[in-house]
Amino acid sequence: MKKFKIRKVLDGLTAVSSSSSATAQPGTPRENDVVPETLQSEHFQLCKTVRHGFPYQPSSMAFDPVQKILAVGTQAGALRLFGRAGVECYCQHESGAAVIQLQFLINEGALVSALADDSIHLWNLRQKIPAILHSLKFNRERITYCHLPFQSKWLYIGTERGNIHIVNVESFTLSGYVIMWNKAIELSTKTHPGPVVHISDNPMDEGKLLIGFECGVVVLWDLKCKKADYRYNYDEAIHSVAWHHEGKQFVCSHSDGTLTTWNVRAPAKPAQIITPHGKQPKDGKKPEPCKPILKVEYKTTRAGDPFMVLSGGLSYDTVGRRACLTVMHGKSTAVLEMDYPIVDFLTLCETPYPNDFQEPYAVVVLLERDLVLIDLGQIGYPIFENPYPLTIHESPVTCCEYFADCPAELVPALYSIGSRQKRQGYSKKEWPISGGNWGQGTQSYPEIIITGHADGSIKFWDASALMLQVLYKLKTAKVFERARGKEEKANTDIVEEDPFAIQTLSWCPESRMLCVAGVSAHVIVYRFSKQEVTTEVVQLLEVRMQCEFGEVDSPDPGGEHTPTLPTPGASSSPQETEPPTHPSVGSNSSDGPRDNIPCLQVRSSPLKQSPGYQVELVIQLVWVSGEPPQPITSLAINSSYGLVVFGNSNGLAVVDYLQKTLLLNMGTSELYSPSDPYQRQPHSPRKARQPSGAPCDSNDGSNTSEDRCKSPTSAKMSRKISSSSEPKPDQDAKDNSFSRSRSSSVTSIDRESREAISSFYFCESFPRKTDSLVSPCVLVGTTQGSVMIVALSLPPSGDQRLQQPVGISSCGTLARLKGGILTMALLDATGALLPPSYESWYDPNASDEEKEKSRRRRPASPPSSQEGQDSHFAVLCSEKQAKVVALPSQTRIYKHNITETSFVLRADVVQMAGTNCIACFCANGHIMTLSLPSLRPLLDMNYLPLTDMRIARTFCFSNQGQALYLTSPTEIQRITYSQETCDNLQEMLSELFTPVETPEAPNRGFFKGLFGGGAQSLDREDLFGETAAGKASRSLAQHIPGPGNMEGMKGAASGVVGDLARARVALDERGQKLGELEERTAAMMASAESFSKHAHDMMLKYKDKKWYQL
Repeated sequence: MKKFKIRKVLDGLTAVSSSSSATAQPGTPRENDVVPETLQSEHFQLCKTVRHGFPYQPSSMAFDPVQKILAVGTQAGALRLFGRAGVECYCQHESGAAVIQLQFLINEGALVSALADDSIHLWNLRQKIPAILHSLKFNRERITYCHLPFQSKWLYIGTERGNIHIVNVESFTLSGYVIMWNKAIELSTKTHPGPVVHISDNPMDEGKLLIGFECGVVVLWDLKCKKADYRYNYDEAIHSVAWHHEGKQFVCSHSDGTLTTWNVRAPAKPAQIITPHGKQPKDGKKPEPCKPILKVEYKTTRAGDPFMVLSGGLSYDTVGRRACLTVMHGKSTAVLEMDYPIVDFLTLCETPYPNDFQEPYAVVVLLERDLVLIDLGQIGYPIFENPYPLTIHESPVTCCEYFADCPAELVPALYSIGSRQKRQGYSKKEWPISGGNWGQGTQSYPEIIITGHADGSIKFWDASALMLQVLYKLKTAKVFERARGKEEKANTDIVEEDPFAIQTLSWCPESRMLCVAGVSAHVIVYRFSKQEVTTEVVQLLEVRMQCEFGEVDSPDPGGEHTPTLPTPGASSSPQETEPPTHPSVGSNSSDGPRDNIPCLQVRSSPLKQSPGYQVELVIQLVWVSGEPPQPITSLAINSSYGLVVFGNSNGLAVVDYLQKTLLLNMGTSELYSPSDPYQRQPHSPRKARQPSGAPCDSNDGSNTSEDRCKSPTSAKMSRKISSSSEPKPDQDAKDNSFSRSRSSSVTSIDRESREAISSFYFCESFPRKTDSLVSPCVLVGTTQGSVMIVALSLPPSGDQRLQQPVGISSCGTLARLKGGILTMALLDATGALLPPSYESWYDPNASDEEKEKSRRRRPASPPSSQEGQDSHFAVLCSEKQAKVVALPSQTRIYKHNITETSFVLRADVVQMAGTNCIACFCANGHIMTLSLPSLRPLLDMNYLPLTDMRIARTFCFSNQGQALYLTSPTEIQRITYSQETCDNLQEMLSELFTPVETPEAPNRGFFKGLFGGGAQSLDREDLFGETAAGKASRSLAQHIPGPGNMEGMKGAASGVVGDLARARVALDERGQKLGELEERTAAMMASAESFSKHAHDMMLKYKDKKWYQL
């Protein structure tokens, strides 16, 4: 795994530039003197760990039948290697050229890759992080096909010019032996035969090489005699060739959808011509041509008919039909439809020897977006259940969150309900790709990844111990009605495609409460239950959020009112009054603007909810005077308070999901107090307005939009979307907000400049400077860099909590930062993180006694602050800055300018080595960490240039030095910023190569041995070695030594594991040297013995002879 040299910042060093300054507020004590910090630069290092998911844009595939390892190459030059479940590896060719072919050195722990840039590479798979041992770059010819015979060190390379070169895979040098195209074809042929599309040796005679040219010519070449034995001509282009294991027949697939079978000794015409999918005319004419058969494999069985497996060849009249794999066995032909186009397929056989009965047992099919294994041994050819996490992209990922060090019981709980969702009808056999061994990881904490998708689904993944396994899938779209046709479309959608797509989510692992927001301006609250339940009426709350300006004239249903802060039942300040409510009447007539209409329609029929996440409440923003609701930009849920808070460019709303009521709905500008120096003036005169926001019956709603809606692509709004909806409650909901219509008179620039809510953080702290007791509150961050505090007044728990209203009051601005607020957190006086309070999980469908046993509110933080002394630190991080503010005094203690020229895309306060820090990912590719609370820079490395908005949307940090992002539409890349994890990575990674005995060669039998009917071997060294064939032209190809040799291993090893690796390498070298010394000693002894014998013989020969007889 590649490691990076990073600029580590010396502790206590203050940089001159403002971009790396952490300053204390003048006149305040340096809190660092009080709060000791243990994190140092030495705790941080950055490296990739593992990559999960389906290889993006696959191009080739190979299988080692002894090691049982599968390799997949991609169009971007990546290699993915798969063994048993949990054993997978990723490596990359530096050039990034497409991998056109892969060949295993079977049971040798090595792999040859051929690339589209005409280079071939030898990979060493005997180490946990595979490395290239040798490379060979062809300069004058384009590589089109490679073939490496079993247990041979000579690799045949076919080229576009029709020539074949031979490479020694041990030294990666070219042999002087070359098969030129003009020698292979008949001299009378006037045209070039085209590129080499196939090379293979006769299974029974290694000295005979079968060469297929694109034009339709096949040549059987005698390697010893350097001449063509037979030439087979057909007037259709060839795509592939396959041998019968006895070496007497071979099959060719052609571009007109035909298969030709040839007897080796009868080159005049094919022994058989068939068109598997062609319609046979009654008059005996040739069948109509079909699509090309791109590949055919011919596999024999000892006790039955052979299998012929092919891809392509369908009739041209099958327009729109999906790609198919055809399996012909005896008189039966099975056509297996695939979900995606076929890239390649391989038939898996019991033996690696080509001259034995093959005994095929499965076919592995590589599709453009999936990997399928078909069981050939069962009737109906069922597929194997795939153990790899290859379904990340089943629907495009729109958001991603990473939770390391979760409660231990979460993974088993999610797995137990997710196991009931598995499909039936899989093969009963074990997954046949079963090579490799798991790593010996020391990480014991549970890790969960949550992905939100464009179709409204949410997937929970177990990511513990560098593995990935899907645990549970939630379909949020189930709570909405689906339009059955265009005539039913109500035109209330705000996006054309994927209306249920997940935009952002908030999850509380301890209480298991889940809240998701979708692109159609909807929010769904879920509870976790192990029992199935049928919900007769889904609870629905409709919210009217608007922000009107003078130039946009809209109906004013309630007259003009001074904007106030509704605090039902418990006003926190005397000037706050409860606004009047108005009935919610939806209108969607053709002669008037749409008003009070949600974008989606909640289903009216009873909803059967399986064990797992079950809908508690659906919240929908509605159209206002012909203008659609603004997308939700931030979201948070707190199980201890029973509240959900969400915001957009119009303002924020607070919902009590226990009482199913709207507590607060106000514009962003109203959060500022009248004397607030940060208060932003409206861009144009506003007209105050009091709209209604009463809950409505889902059965009365208008028709919903079609079930497709665009996924978000904004870089800064990097959360994702999920959607689902439920009918509404009976209580009235108060709504008081400014809303601004989106119309042609409002420019997009003006719209972007509006201050939106970008972040929330629930905590128990000091909302006001004068407070001496902590109380529940929520920090609100905006896109303009303001952080406001909203105080919460909660009724006592129990029945009173369900009956008395929750009080809310705005306490003004806490701080102002440059750039939009990304993340906030709270520390106590010792620098320890104070996470939001939570309620322990209980099953909502369990008995009341069981509920009471498990419902325990987490203890709050210390309740008081001594006079004149700060006991909390608020950590605030924006796109440009980080600040630490002391509470309750609200004085800035530390400030750090993270970046001047770029902006932060993602920031998280994370736990690391027993303490906390801020981790940031910048748009310029830098990953940084800052200490807490002093904001000292600990890590700053240019790691990941922002080449795709997908990375910005999906990058997220987690605890214990873990992070991830979607590196392609189908793959998750996990990285670590922990030095300890980097040091232990070698131990944690899985092993691909395991020592396995190669199966014995097939027995030739007595008569075959007597009459020479068995396989004929060939000493290729005598033919291709430098002594016999001479040296190849130096200008033909360039040899490039790879980093994967012994020196490369020594250089790459580091840390404790590196020391052990170096010791092992040294021992290996010492053992090798001792072995060489022993061999030299033995050779010297043998030489001395031989000399003594010769001397004795000479003495005996001349002992009795006279001098003149000599």
